Amino acid sequence: MLYTELNVCPALHKAVERMGFTEMTEIQQKAIPLMLAGHDVIAKAPTGTGKTCAFGIPLIENTDRAATLPQAVILAPTRELAQQITNDLSDLAYFIEEIHIVCVYGGANLEAQAAKLKAGCQIVVATPGRLMDHYKHHAIDLSHVTQIVLDEADEMLNMGFYKDVRHILDLMKAKKHLSMFSATISREVMDIGWLYQHDAEEIDVQPKEESQPKITQYMLETSGRNKLADLAQLIVGEKYQRVMVFCDTKFTTATLANQLARLGFSVDCLHGDMSQSERNRIMEVFKAGKLNVLVATDVAARGIDVSDVDAVVNYDVPGDNEHYTHRIGRTGRAKKEGVSYLFYVPEEKKRVDELLRMTRNAELCTPVSFDFNHEHIVVQPKKETGDKFQIRSYF
Repeated sequence: MLYTELNVCPALHKAVERMGFTEMTEIQQKAIPLMLAGHDVIAKAPTGTGKTCAFGIPLIENTDRAATLPQAVILAPTRELAQQITNDLSDLAYFIEEIHIVCVYGGANLEAQAAKLKAGCQIVVATPGRLMDHYKHHAIDLSHVTQIVLDEADEMLNMGFYKDVRHILDLMKAKKHLSMFSATISREVMDIGWLYQHDAEEIDVQPKEESQPKITQYMLETSGRNKLADLAQLIVGEKYQRVMVFCDTKFTTATLANQLARLGFSVDCLHGDMSQSERNRIMEVFKAGKLNVLVATDVAARGIDVSDVDAVVNYDVPGDNEHYTHRIGRTGRAKKEGVSYLFYVPEEKKRVDELLRMTRNAELCTPVSFDFNHEHIVVQPKKETGDKFQIRSYF
């Protein structure tokens, strides 16, 4: 189905054309007509399938542009995802000057966000905790909200926001439509559906070759002593220009970024202890292509849309099966092919096999085998360090 077939205002058609979209993804084709018609939706769809446009177009189309009180609220589990949703919605409303979208999330100035809410808006994108903060401070009026979307509902409810989400939904007395989009349908998601949705239309988008990101997956057995060397040789030998490396802890993330910086890599890190302004700055630099390597915890695995990531490296084996899927989903976006690597030490092999089996990727993830056509690679460190670093060969 083409976007031109949608019965929406000309400004939305113009915005979609500006964004370079012509044909809908499966989730968009199934969800948009239902939401435009006023149905509640509970949608299960893989990451990277275009869920934001699937709910964004109906929300904007059904918004009363003359009223400047919040009419639609989108809840997201992380500030990064909330910001990404806001950017996408702003693109969709690019030619509709009357539509105002405000994003509120923790880690940013409460008063500055309150001022934007006071200035008037129709759509609010929020993390649950920060939305509750603004409600308690009487900075937001939820009495006119009729449309609600829970994005990444499974992750949000699994993060401990179940009570907050229920409280927020109970506050919205005028609510008419609730839609939920999720990678998995957990018991908590089903509970919210039973309690707050009315005859919801269920959508189940299965991963398909044409819609699923094309990601070649490799696993690499290494050791604590050789892990850094393997990573450096991988990046240099394969000439990757933009790489995301995921670690399990903030300490490992910061340490690895420092080690790579000493070797002369253009690198920075992203983790939960950093201020929001610093995280925003780093992401902008990475998106602009001025940073080759971004080392991150799972805080960056969801909601960050960078279309040209050459490769994703799982420097640590993720403890959660879903984290693996969301990590590698940062590459192979926008119909481009990507590559992912899973580093593990011998004692983690059982966990790796379980991870790949549970995520149904066992047939896709194969042992890595590279021939760089040279015995070793020498990476020149920054001037303040004295010694060159000789990276061992795989062979």
